[in-house]
Amino acid sequence: MCPLADMKSALPRAVTVELLRLDESHQTKRAVTENVSPRGARIVTDWHRAPGKHRLVSAPKKGVKSLARVVYCQRMESTKFAVGLQLVVRVEEWEKPASRESLPIEKSRK
Repeated sequence: MCPLADMKSALPRAVTVELLRLDESHQTKRAVTENVSPRGARIVTDWHRAPGKHRLVSAPKKGVKSLARVVYCQRMESTKFAVGLQLVVRVEEWEKPASRESLPIEKSRK
């Protein structure tokens, strides 16, 4: 479990996120969250990230974009890592279920 302070409020939620490095390379990686909270997320990825490093986290489908600090990086299996991210700003949007497209409502016949 993620050792972030508010992980008691974490919700299991799989959200595709993009992580952008803040150095000159501007390299972007994709990952999927295991759980999210207003102040952080636990992601599963195939690359190691050093604690203390910062990344820009974006979840375009959820409208989320925030600077985040890598809190921990744990090996899960030979090619997978669990990475704990602490968001710089509180994010409520990704805790909400994805919005459904409006479906046509049939009018009832009387």
